[in-house]
Amino acid sequence: MINAIEQNLYRGIKLLNSISDEQYSNTTIPPYFSSIGCNMRHVLDAFSSIFNGLDEGYIDFTDRKRNVLCEQTTAAGISYFNTIITKLKQLDANDFQKIMIVKDDLGSGVVEVNYTLESVLAYAHSHAIHHYASLGFLIYQLNIQLPDADFGFNPTTPIKTFSNKN
Repeated sequence: MINAIEQNLYRGIKLLNSISDEQYSNTTIPPYFSSIGCNMRHVLDAFSSIFNGLDEGYIDFTDRKRNVLCEQTTAAGISYFNTIITKLKQLDANDFQKIMIVKDDLGSGVVEVNYTLESVLAYAHSHAIHHYASLGFLIYQLNIQLPDADFGFNPTTPIKTFSNKN
């Protein structure tokens, strides 16, 4: 599982290595006026929340640091990615079944839910893929080439083939 998460996070780094700070921080695209950097910071904040609560067994997704610098420069974004990847590599698979209390606002108020560490990591991974998919729209609007064909695609998404047969 860690390898899959790491591979996906490296896709983010690959994108950041191929764009300018101006493209990364551009907030001119409607309807949300959100930047690539804002989305990347948000994705990494989810992982950071996990690591911040790991020792206590209490993860608070409502208490994210929102480091604005990570939204503005690719270098800061890449550094954040590398910090998260380093922490992922330090996890002990024997702890994956540890019960974590997860605090989050699901839209109608704050709740606390029991997760295993492995399930909350899977959630953060899926959340990252979802945001990468959303970034596809921004990337397209900014005329940026996707870093790879799988960027933003969930592995369970069926691959459609297209032909010009009439």
